[in-house]
Amino acid sequence: MARLHLYSLALVTILTLLVVRTVITPVADTETIRTQTPDSASSESNHLNLIWGVRMTCSLPPTSAEPLDPPTTSAFVGMRQFHAREHFKKNITSSAEVRIQWIGATFLRRYASKTEDVADSTAIRFYTLFRSSRDSKIIEELGDSHETRLADLWCLLKAQASGEVGILFLNAPNVFYVRDSAGVLSAVDATWGGAGWEIGASPVDGDRQWSSGTRVLSR
Repeated sequence: MARLHLYSLALVTILTLLVVRTVITPVADTETIRTQTPDSASSESNHLNLIWGVRMTCSLPPTSAEPLDPPTTSAFVGMRQFHAREHFKKNITSSAEVRIQWIGATFLRRYASKTEDVADSTAIRFYTLFRSSRDSKIIEELGDSHETRLADLWCLLKAQASGEVGILFLNAPNVFYVRDSAGVLSAVDATWGGAGWEIGASPVDGDRQWSSGTRVLSR
């Protein structure tokens, strides 16, 4: 009986340790539960300002209901290049591809003429800031995967074209790091304004700080 009692105590101790090492992190109004390993603990310790989300592939149902349409979930059906000028337009009517109520002058000057090749798939990871941070610090924490594309932003905007709930926050900025038509990296932000999205751009080497709760997206 004494030996059985010792075995029971050992089992309880092991289960307790396993529970303690389970981390619950709030992300996008849900909870992602991860069991922490030495490798993942070391990885997360390097991200002092970001709550990790998951990597997802941006896809949309086909926009046409024609019976002969090829089966696909791509947001860029038939497209080989993404022309920013053709998509980022102010339009809050019900017929708008994406409802956009404001576009900043800096964004128009730096990105309107940009053309990007369309990839077969768009894999994006999303994060949430848990303390105010400058772009330089965020980029440092994201590492080599910090750059995204306008096509990535547009794919996510199409999924929430009229302010639907999704990966992009509706009550906080959503920040992408995208190179402009001259190859200069800038922060592009999308914020829901009530009637439509507001799209802006700002330099990454400035003093601007993104507030806690901001969504950050990367590759």
